[in-house]
Amino acid sequence: MMGTFQKEIIFEGVATALITPFHAGGVDYDAFGRLIDWQIAGGADALVICGTTGEASTLTDEEHRECIRYSVERAAGRVPIIAGTGSNDTDYAISLSRYACEVGCDGLLLVTPYYNKATSKGLIRSFTAVADATDKPIILYNVPSRTGVNIPMSVYTELAKHERIVAVKEASGNLSAIATIAAELSDTLAIYSGNDDQIVPIMSLGGRGVISVLSNVLPKETHDMCRFMLDGDVKSAAALQLKMLSLINALFIEVNPIPVKTACAMMGLASEEMRLPLCEMEEANRAKLAETMRQNGLL
Repeated sequence: MMGTFQKEIIFEGVATALITPFHAGGVDYDAFGRLIDWQIAGGADALVICGTTGEASTLTDEEHRECIRYSVERAAGRVPIIAGTGSNDTDYAISLSRYACEVGCDGLLLVTPYYNKATSKGLIRSFTAVADATDKPIILYNVPSRTGVNIPMSVYTELAKHERIVAVKEASGNLSAIATIAAELSDTLAIYSGNDDQIVPIMSLGGRGVISVLSNVLPKETHDMCRFMLDGDVKSAAALQLKMLSLINALFIEVNPIPVKTACAMMGLASEEMRLPLCEMEEANRAKLAETMRQNGLL
């Protein structure tokens, strides 16, 4: 089943899907820089900038570009920077992706076009157009709960032929479908878990790691879980997965990134400020999150 992987691997382990800190309506670059440094010191193997967790959908174009540029500069080659540059407008995704490549990002994360959605043919054409227009490795991002479209196996098979499409972040939750990707495309498409509660199951099928919300607050432990799996120590990895399950669940008690941004604020890492339509947590959920964080030694 497992052939030799034929393409560049952007990272193995945990890539933190980093929050974007705001202050007084704008991006708080001082806090952003501290977060990047803290993540790298804590063991993050890569950083994803301007993804779902980074509230990319409410960043202006100027902010989106500056967050990517700033992150590359701040990381200074210490870990790979993966820029979230997907869009439901393929021309815009190309423009943003080209910019990210120009300022030195190490990879691109492309979400499936949302709202307008697409047929299989449209997905192939859209992703191929971005890949053809850029020069960095690309991770496809499948998250049907948010986009309303699932990447079918036929599309993965076709896109895996492209030299720059190297991986997929799978947040469908469908382990059977992920197993099929691993069985049929293990030499051309690396798999990353897009769900923190499925890190060990997906890595047991050959996944290379996770693009994680959890690691915003627990970078070392999330890194360690992945490292255990990469080293073949399933027992230790599974123990960590189960130990952190209550916290993972609490971080998704409301729509992401509301809880994780609240958690980061509780830890003094960044402000809780969000942009509408995201807003502060319900008090009962906030109390539940705080209690779970205390149980996990975060408060």
